Amino acid sequence: MSTVIPAPRLSTEVRATGLLALPLVLGHVSTGLISFVDNVIAGHHGTQTLAAVTIGTALLWLPMLIPIGTLISLTASVSQLHGAGREREIGPLFRQALWLALGLGLIMFTFLTVVPPLLPAFGIAPDIVPGATAFLHAVRWGGPALTLYFCMRYLSEGMHWTLPTMLLGFGGLLVLAPLGYVLCYGKLGFPELGAEGLGIASATMMWIQALCFAGYLWKTRRFAHLELFSHFELPRWRAIWDLLRTGLPIGITVLMEGGLFIVTALLIGRLGATEAASHQIAINVAQLCFMIPMGVAEATTVRVGYAVGSNDGSGVRRAANAGLVIILGTQTLSALVLLFGHDAIVGVYTADLGVAALASTLLLYAAAFQFPDGIQVLSAGALRGLKDTRVPMFIAMFSYWGLGMPLGAGLGLGLGMGPQGMWLGLILGLTAAAILMAWRLRVSSRRVGNGPVATV
Repeated sequence: MSTVIPAPRLSTEVRATGLLALPLVLGHVSTGLISFVDNVIAGHHGTQTLAAVTIGTALLWLPMLIPIGTLISLTASVSQLHGAGREREIGPLFRQALWLALGLGLIMFTFLTVVPPLLPAFGIAPDIVPGATAFLHAVRWGGPALTLYFCMRYLSEGMHWTLPTMLLGFGGLLVLAPLGYVLCYGKLGFPELGAEGLGIASATMMWIQALCFAGYLWKTRRFAHLELFSHFELPRWRAIWDLLRTGLPIGITVLMEGGLFIVTALLIGRLGATEAASHQIAINVAQLCFMIPMGVAEATTVRVGYAVGSNDGSGVRRAANAGLVIILGTQTLSALVLLFGHDAIVGVYTADLGVAALASTLLLYAAAFQFPDGIQVLSAGALRGLKDTRVPMFIAMFSYWGLGMPLGAGLGLGLGMGPQGMWLGLILGLTAAAILMAWRLRVSSRRVGNGPVATV
């Protein structure tokens, strides 16, 4: 007499995804606070120091989106192997991913070495160039550490263990804040280094995080059976190419979206100081809201990848729908906070009435794109779990740069609507991405198992 095992309920999957996502969300918050700490220390040191750190941070993180996005393919690969019961293959894959991370880190080091002499050609004010150059020359030494850290982080997350992401994220802040203050201001007998001191502190934090994560993976019994560091392996180009083939489109996709917001800020900056300041306040709040769906999307990548490895079509559908349930809840909350609290939020940032009025209006636009933003990032996360990355890359290119940016520039600059016009372009780009990513997930999910397709 056979026993029918009931399928897990959606509520069970929602709980599992939520528990997996919470440390990831907090980890993203800690990453966002790195720039906050740098800006607070630099801002109190002087206007030129703040300007130098602002330029240097932008030139660090914009190109860093590609290697970070590329390495996230390791999460999907590990979760699929974990779900398929092929955990013996995870250690060799991880060792090759470390080589890829090291290579990407060295590329970043080279980039940050070459860029500073070009700053005057970018139109950066001459009095800012020395500080920005010093910051970049210092922080570049942390590039390889940062890529290695993300490689180890994605391995851990692929194995459903996200707590180290949160702990090491906030632990890094405990290093950055005091060390950055001491080196920037020249305390405890150290010379006053300004922006360069913050660059040194940031690079030091990156290496401490990477070494601590490596030590944890080396010693913990949780991953002992994976034999992650059991022996040394030379690069195997076939394995590295497989990681690049899946991961590089993810990196480009992340760059497409991040680049949309950065170019929008640069274009709005041409309209005047009030417009630029208002946009910076609104986008900072929107980015803080985005950290929640980003963490949920990464957890969904893991859950979908695990179901794919188990060849469980209904599990893929359940994982995607669980992510959607959480996203609808979080985005509803974010939209309501922005809708009813926009004036109070802006009041925390500025007392300038002109800046506050425009920023408050832009937060209403931010409330309008909470749902499309959440759905597009959730769908992209589920597609990464399916290792479907090339089509989403083209969707991102079309949505953000074929629709969103032309419309925003046309309305904001061409028709004189200002920042509001640029933000309408953001809303269109994100809405198009949400619709097309959800459609792609529906199509791609049919390939796993024989159950109904995902409804996200």
